[in-house]
Formats: sequence, C-alpha cells, structure tokens
Amino acid sequence: MPEKPASSRLRRRLLLGLALVLLAAVVFAAGWVLPTATGYVAKNACSAVFVAGREPDRLGVEDLAPQWYVSFSVDRERRRVHASVLGLAGRTAVHRDGLGCTLAIGAAADALQAQTVAFSHAPPSDAPWPAGEGERLVADPPGLDRAALDAAVAAAFTEPNPDSLRRTRAVVVVHRGAIVAERHADGFDRATRHLGWSMSKSVTGALVGILVGRGLLSRDAPAPVPAWAADSRRAITLDHLLRMSSGLEFEERYGPLADATHMLFEVEDAADIALAKPLAHDPDTVFAYSSGTSNILSWIVRNQFPALADYHRFPHEALFAPIGMRSAVFETDPSGTFLGSSFVYATARDWARFGLLYLQDGVWDGRRLLPEGWVEYSRTPTRTGPGDYAAHFWANAADPADPAKRRLPHVPADAYQASGFQGQAVLVVPSRDAVIVRLGMTHDRAAWDLDGFAAAVLAALPPA
Repeated sequence: MPEKPASSRLRRRLLLGLALVLLAAVVFAAGWVLPTATGYVAKNACSAVFVAGREPDRLGVEDLAPQWYVSFSVDRERRRVHASVLGLAGRTAVHRDGLGCTLAIGAAADALQAQTVAFSHAPPSDAPWPAGEGERLVADPPGLDRAALDAAVAAAFTEPNPDSLRRTRAVVVVHRGAIVAERHADGFDRATRHLGWSMSKSVTGALVGILVGRGLLSRDAPAPVPAWAADSRRAITLDHLLRMSSGLEFEERYGPLADATHMLFEVEDAADIALAKPLAHDPDTVFAYSSGTSNILSWIVRNQFPALADYHRFPHEALFAPIGMRSAVFETDPSGTFLGSSFVYATARDWARFGLLYLQDGVWDGRRLLPEGWVEYSRTPTRTGPGDYAAHFWANAADPADPAKRRLPHVPADAYQASGFQGQAVLVVPSRDAVIVRLGMTHDRAAWDLDGFAAAVLAALPPA
C-alpha cells in the first residue's frame, strides 16, 4: 500500500492533540469548575423550595438566571434537589427539619437527612408586632408623612430599568418599635423566608456576643484554635476575627477556583478552608473582608457545646426564640457547622426584629440578651478599615482618609447595617429610632440604591 503523505499524518496528529486538549478541558471543568455552579444551584434551589416555599419555575428565571447553563430537578417526596451541567458535575442538596438544606458532600444523602433538630417555638400571638403578628392598632405618630412614606416604599418595587432589575421582594419600616410600613412583592408574603446572605454574619456576631456575655468566650483573648497555637496565628483574637483584621490569607472572591465559593459549595467542612490559611499580614494591621473568618467563628461557637444537638439549638434558644424570630432557619455545612457567613433565612418581619434588638441595645422586653456594650462595639468602625466596617456589621462613619465620604451619604452617620449579597439590608438608625429592612434578588448591584431609598423613608418619618 502506498504510504500516506506526511500532511495527512500531521493532520491526524493535530486532530488527536486537539481531542486530547478538549478531553482534558472537559475533565478539568467537570472536576474543578462546574461543581461550584452545580453546588450553588442545588443548594440554593433546595432552600428556595423547601425553606422559603418558592415554586421551582420562578427560580430559573429570577434567582438562578446567572447559572442558566445548570439544570436542576426537585424531588419533593425525598426533599432533595439535584443539579448538573449536561449530566456532568452532579450535586445533590437535601432538606432537614430545623436545619434547612445542605449539600451531600462527604456524607450520604440519607445519613444527612437523618440529622434533624426540633425547636419548641411558642405560636405567634395576635398582639401587635413585635410581640406578635397582629396589626398595629394606633394612629400614625405626629409628624409622619404617610403619603411620602407609602410613595418611598412603593418606589422600591418599581423597575425603572428593564435591563437591570431590582426585584425588591419585601420592605419593612419600623419606627419607635412599631411597623409603620410594610410591603411584599407578588408571590411573597409575611410568611416567606428570605435568605440574608452576609446578613448572617451579623447573626453570627450576635451569637459570639451571647457567649462572651456568658463568660464562655473572651473577645480579646487568643482565638481558641488549637492548630494555631504553634505558629504566629496564635496572636489572632476573637476581636480580630469579628473586625475582619485577622491577617489570614483568604480570597473573598466568588466564582470558579475561588476561596469563598469553594468553601460554601464544594467541601464538607467550610471552616477548614479558612482555618488552614497562613497569615498574609500581622493580625490587627490590615482590614480584609472575609467570609472565611465568619465560618471560623461558627466553628469556635460549635466547640463550646458538648453535643452537636446542643449547638444546633443554641441560636434558637438564646436569640431567635427570645425575640420572636420563629421563622429563622440557620443552615449548616455538611459537617454540621452553621454557615455563619451566609445562610440564615427569615421572614422580613423577623429580620426587622433582629434589627430592633440592636436598636434597643441588645435588650428585649426588659431582658438583656447581648452583653452590655456589645452593640456599641458591633457598630464601632474597625481602626484598620476605611470607616465602613465595624464588628460583623457595616458602619456609616466617615472614611478617615476622606471625612466627606460615607457608605450611605444621605443617611445619618450613626446608622449601621447588616448587609447581604443581592441587596439584602437591615439598616438600624438610632438617631431616628428606626429600622429599615429591604430584601430582594438584585443581581446587578448598581440597580438598587439603598442610600436613596433609606433617605426617602427617613424623610417621611417624624423628625428626630
């Protein structure tokens, strides 16, 4: 037979090389890139359906639109969601009573679903909020501009730019301890739980504060992490972790191969990712926002309890039940540790209760839940930062380098907030005796102007 020309052999080698490159790319994507997306979709779809009570059809259009290339299926009977990309990088999330949803990583789905926890919340009374869920029975306080307040709230639900949607889902305005305005988008109501995302960090900060008040933790002592005792990380304190000034090398970036998303959607024990990080800076010298440190704090809180069930009951018994946050669901990673950086669900009214607790200096119905001075500490800007971060809350103080610059320039400087991805906010304004809650699904950060909205609401409330 005649020998094939050299050009034909070269073509075959090139095609074979290209096929190998494509195969390697598929293997890399399936093993390292796509699991972030499929984990995100499986976990969030599971929580949306089984915790928030949402319908799956709307999730793909709204909540999970950026992950359009990921398909998911809901198994209502077994309370599971499975996600994949053309059958690759499959991830399954499971729902557990009292604990919400978690990804089945490092443990079988059946074993995870056997982990449940029961809480004995008293049913809500008909008393006016915040004691119950009844309606406010008194007239508007003198000086409240009802028309202006209703207009400000209504405007939050409008869509001035169809190419960049706000998707506001709930607003609650509290003044002098009472709800003076409340609205929910179509398909949502008072019973709908909303994901707080990084507002969960503020809840984590409150839980740390409760343990400090009980004398089980010390804010200024070295963080109780045995693995750090033999190196320079032993100088890291709880205070450094709360103020995001630990110096740990953690990349607060979201996407494939990033620390934050790897921690939340690809591992069994989220805290391990940050606990293993070396120091990038000396503690208390550089501010660096880090979800990893919030999950270290959750891990530290867990270690204060002899049994996992005691730890899982702790947020409800020490915080949620005393202030009437009956809807709150704090989700865990597959190892059982609360994902303190990201995954607290609650109704808009219950998020407002959390803000009111801070407005009242940690006291609820005459009972001190947070230790004296904890709220002031939580809202005091960290000395290593630009003035807008305190201790697991965002402050509205002036930037030391530019006194005219504030996070919310049209809102009083004493305001502070729990803030979360996609526009979640619990804004506390002590000088106006107000709490403003806004929850939504804003994929484009530029679409939502919290400063303008809050300023319009405050302008309608009675003068200070």
